[in-house]
Amino acid sequence: MKKIKGSPQPFGTAVENNKVNFAVQVPAGKSCELLLYKAGEESPEYSFDMPEEEGIGEVRFLAVEDMHASKYEYNFRIADRICVDPYVKELAGREVFGRSRDVQNHQVRGKLISREYDWEGDKRLHIPWHQVIAYTFHVRGFTKHSSSKVPYKGTYRGVIEKLPYLKELGINQIQCMPVYEFDECTGRKINYWGYGPAYYFAPKESYAAGKSAVNELKDMIKACHREGMEVVLEMPFTQGIPNQTVLECLRFYMLEYHVDGFIVNPYTVSWELLKEDPLLKDIKLMRREEGFQNVMRRFLKGDENMINDVIWALRHNSAYDDACNYITTHTGFTLWDLVSYDSKHNDENGENNTDGPDYNYSWNCGAEGPSRKKAVMELRRNQVRNAFLLLLTAQGTPCILAGDEFYNSQKGNNNVYCQDNEVGWVNWNRLKSDDSLFRYVKKLIAFRKAHPCLHRKEELNGLDRTACGMPDVSYHGESAWQVKAEVSSRQLGVLYCGLISGDEDCFAAYNMHWISHTYALPSPGKGKKWYLAADTCRGVLETPEFVEDQKNIELKERSIALFVTRKTEETLKDRKPAEKKKTAAAPAEKDKAVSAEKKSPAAPALKGRDDNDEGSGTLLHDHKA
Repeated sequence: MKKIKGSPQPFGTAVENNKVNFAVQVPAGKSCELLLYKAGEESPEYSFDMPEEEGIGEVRFLAVEDMHASKYEYNFRIADRICVDPYVKELAGREVFGRSRDVQNHQVRGKLISREYDWEGDKRLHIPWHQVIAYTFHVRGFTKHSSSKVPYKGTYRGVIEKLPYLKELGINQIQCMPVYEFDECTGRKINYWGYGPAYYFAPKESYAAGKSAVNELKDMIKACHREGMEVVLEMPFTQGIPNQTVLECLRFYMLEYHVDGFIVNPYTVSWELLKEDPLLKDIKLMRREEGFQNVMRRFLKGDENMINDVIWALRHNSAYDDACNYITTHTGFTLWDLVSYDSKHNDENGENNTDGPDYNYSWNCGAEGPSRKKAVMELRRNQVRNAFLLLLTAQGTPCILAGDEFYNSQKGNNNVYCQDNEVGWVNWNRLKSDDSLFRYVKKLIAFRKAHPCLHRKEELNGLDRTACGMPDVSYHGESAWQVKAEVSSRQLGVLYCGLISGDEDCFAAYNMHWISHTYALPSPGKGKKWYLAADTCRGVLETPEFVEDQKNIELKERSIALFVTRKTEETLKDRKPAEKKKTAAAPAEKDKAVSAEKKSPAAPALKGRDDNDEGSGTLLHDHKA
């Protein structure tokens, strides 16, 4: 093993046959040594001086020849401090999540990684924005709970085990919270989410089931692509990180890991610089936007003066903002908690409940936290179903928070950044005890995919694009072609023209009021009739039901209904003369307490018998509200 002349680029290490190049940035005037360790050892076996006069600018570099890279690990000693390479591609010593390790005692070291990996012809998928159904999760928390039943809980392999489930649901893009090598033991509390300083080029070692986080992350991405799912990584770089480092990091994951996209904080890096980079024009660059979330949460709970905002949220194509639509995400309540709590309950975080968002636009449906009142529990389920209908009938790209499709709860904690436990993990027991919501969401996703008018590539503008006599989108109320948009209104009808995309016309009727309303059905056009295709109570119907009254429908309180047009011939064939079918949706059980007493979302708790409800008891968590 001997030191030879190296190259100042690339930063970090480059393994080539029996030679390894090392390059690192060092402030002027400071000494620098390369330390080499035998793999697994915590004391250096070799050291090589990297004098300033042999460097270029602030970059020190050298190459070591005749070494077996896989048998060694490395660090730098800069001005008497042990420093891990900022461009390290994988770490040794961080295999156990939550175990504190001391860099100065050589307990953390860089691995020397070869680029050899069999991708088996894998390529990024390039799914168009308007066809994406996204699903966001924390890689560890997604399968760490014992109820996940995967062999390798909390790992990349655990995600692979759940891909058949995600595929069945209809997901074609996963969005992962930070998977890079962050230090979760920097303070008295665990940094579960991973925000803050990190070694961004190295995948998290403790998320690997075996000895190579690099290979297992690649395995996960390759498996996702095989199942038709894109992989998007959240990269919330810290304030002050050089733009050059950000560009190099994103390019690295795109080229080396076949990553399909990134979620980046535009307030910490130059968004314009990222968008102009010629290599990054080939991927999805995303940022978080809360506009859709806040509008739909307020509409869902029945706030006044929301109709114009809802019209915007339903029509706007979020891809134009480089964003997804979501009603819940990891910051804030889960969907079940959104309809179960008026206030956050973050006491377990140890910050006197001062952390986490204060404005959640949530509503507990009449009782704070777990309840055994049938009226409360059924109303909550009804609201969850409404939320999914709002999300999946909007034009933008929808993103579902992991576990929302089976009522996952965080016990009212809306900021689980430090909860590496059952509070922050997805509880799969809820799916096993009641999979009705999963099946409901699965059918809604399939319905959305089957109707291109619900997810157009371009933004809808209310114009007749094909000279067919109908605009691409129009808005209605108790009278056709007239929107009831005054302050007190909580109802809206939206007609999507299907002719542009070779689809059926779709009419969506939204009633977030606590009383029923009559809606005018727009004319379906010559030779066509309206059919009820889906509603809040039943989800997507196996066979759309003919609507007897083709001019008006009555929609029950807090419910949504979807209608599609069919040709007259199909109508005559399918209609059963002796059977009169319902035209609109209502909650599964008639909630007398809600319809009679609910005058506003902030009204007192619902009255009702405090009976044990067999249908809802499995959804409860025992905890202090």
